[in-house]
Amino acid sequence: MDTDRSLRSAPPLPRPDPWAVAALAIAALVLLPILSVLWIAFAPGADAADVWKHLVATTLPRYLRNTFLLMGGVGLLSAAIGTGAAWLVVMHDFPARRFFEWALLLPLAIPAYIGAYALVDFLEYAGPVQTGLRELFGWRNAADYWFPEIRSLGAAVIVLTAALSPYVYLLVRAALMEQSAGVYEVARALGAGPWGRFLRVGLPLSRPALAAGVAIVMMETVNDFGTVDYFAVQTLTTGIFTTWMEAGNVAGAAQIAVSMLTLILLLVLLEKISRRRLRFYRGARQPRPIIRTPLAGWRGWLALTGCTIPFAFGFLLPGGVILSHAFDRLGVWTDPALLAATGNTVAVAGSAALVTLAAAIVLVYGARLARSRLPRLLLPVTTIGYAAPGAVLGIGILIPLAAFDNALADLVERLTGRNMGLILTGTAFGIVLAYMVRFFALALGAVDSAFSRLPPSLPMAARSLGETARGTLLRVHLPLMRSSIATALLLVFVDGVKELPATLILRPFDFNTLATHVYEEASLENLEDASPAALLMILVGLASVFMIIRTGRLRHGA
Repeated sequence: MDTDRSLRSAPPLPRPDPWAVAALAIAALVLLPILSVLWIAFAPGADAADVWKHLVATTLPRYLRNTFLLMGGVGLLSAAIGTGAAWLVVMHDFPARRFFEWALLLPLAIPAYIGAYALVDFLEYAGPVQTGLRELFGWRNAADYWFPEIRSLGAAVIVLTAALSPYVYLLVRAALMEQSAGVYEVARALGAGPWGRFLRVGLPLSRPALAAGVAIVMMETVNDFGTVDYFAVQTLTTGIFTTWMEAGNVAGAAQIAVSMLTLILLLVLLEKISRRRLRFYRGARQPRPIIRTPLAGWRGWLALTGCTIPFAFGFLLPGGVILSHAFDRLGVWTDPALLAATGNTVAVAGSAALVTLAAAIVLVYGARLARSRLPRLLLPVTTIGYAAPGAVLGIGILIPLAAFDNALADLVERLTGRNMGLILTGTAFGIVLAYMVRFFALALGAVDSAFSRLPPSLPMAARSLGETARGTLLRVHLPLMRSSIATALLLVFVDGVKELPATLILRPFDFNTLATHVYEEASLENLEDASPAALLMILVGLASVFMIIRTGRLRHGA
């Protein structure tokens, strides 16, 4: 009897918080592919040491050298072009300044690999440039003149710089617009000229934005596959495809993927260490807006030329080439392969956007409600997927997904005697999961920022009136976050449309998106058939760029 009484009087076990559990489950799902890559690379019994020695002795040094050269070249050029253009647009007045203020963002709408296809088509032997030169000077063939090699490391640097330098321009421009005119007036009073004000005042104050922009550019450079593959530049990304798809060495591909992750983490760490002792503060008062200095005569035209060159290489040239080919053969627009690729793209990118946004909302809301600190500590960790290249996520998702599918099929066969085959591996589920992990940081940032802007009194009032946590989210938070939710949906959808490496690895048999359709046709030197799909991707990209422009105008009142 005493034992029964003690059992009845024992306090009940605490019920787990469902929001905290859901938040932890989502965080684990986002981090699983990264941990999977590490396991595959160094799993016991995989002869990891022998595989690593072979890579170091053969291909890895070449992959690393080309990757470093590509990152360095694109990073330096993007920093120079993006910072210079931002300084001209914000600090000076010159012909067409207002046009270039937003036009310099348009290259973001064109994926780098589409720019690569357009550049080769424009400059190759049968292209308009070399054809025009031969007709002008009477040259008969390529032996009569010298022309730079198009498919080379240098050309890849130029194409990637044209596509990615707007990231630096966007962030540095925003940083310059937030600065006060007073600091430049003081510098001018102390005798600093235009270059002195740029080098000693503007550049140091914009350093955090510049460093962030260059870091994004370098991470996107490491992630690129279409450009370097088309230009035959062997980097770590192409090394993953070669080692896995051609050599059949999964452990070697995973170890190259770990090398890529290590490189990116070192890049972020070095950037943080380089400015750990620097402090940047804004005054308590509203800063006075900068008065632009007019550039007259040749200086104004020089500024105009300086802004025209990146705009022309990043948007006009690739957009013009793709547009001209897209309407050369109108029958291509009704090609069943293009229509299927368009439908697949909308399906997987749209599904990924919805799933990613829902997961981000649950994770952020669950972390805010959780009594434990663990979900809040995991919030910044889940953004690592954005730094992980698509090829890395492809390995981290496909191998565990196939293992899970096989184990599930074996279990069902033992229980029922039926062989149901693979359920998830042969579908687009892996692509949606890869997009979710890759672009989770975009949705998380937008959702977390939206939650932070809401006054705490509103959900507190709803809860005091008897509303549940779920009801508060649905009836209070989400209606007030419509704008941020729409922004996050569009950003994830657009980036999903452009994603190539992860899609190539994870797509089912005979399944194409617009990105893989363009890649396949361009790889066959058939740019005319690839152009309609490329044009559709550019139009989708333009939607996100115009959203960025509109948001910038609302913030700065321009």
